Amino acid sequence: MQFIVKAYDGEGMLEKRMAVRPRHLEGMARLGGHVICAGGLLDEAGKMTGSVLVMEFADRNELDDYLSNEPYVLEHVWEKIEIDRMNVVIPAQCR
Repeated sequence: MQFIVKAYDGEGMLEKRMAVRPRHLEGMARLGGHVICAGGLLDEAGKMTGSVLVMEFADRNELDDYLSNEPYVLEHVWEKIEIDRMNVVIPAQCR
């Protein structure tokens, strides 16, 4: 199953986001093939305000397990998370 995860940072979280970011990126690297593509949401000034992840897991429970250990969740950087099922047709376009 493929999912698109849109995660929005809480107000004033940029500094904390940047402090937690190395742990977030380490975790993403360990996920390997579960990550189809990922990147930061940007405001008009080009500053990160959240994340978009396109991911593949066997089911929603596996995605929820990942999220329960995600550093941005544990450190309360992400304030709101939206999850939708997705059908990735052209994965090369994400690179």
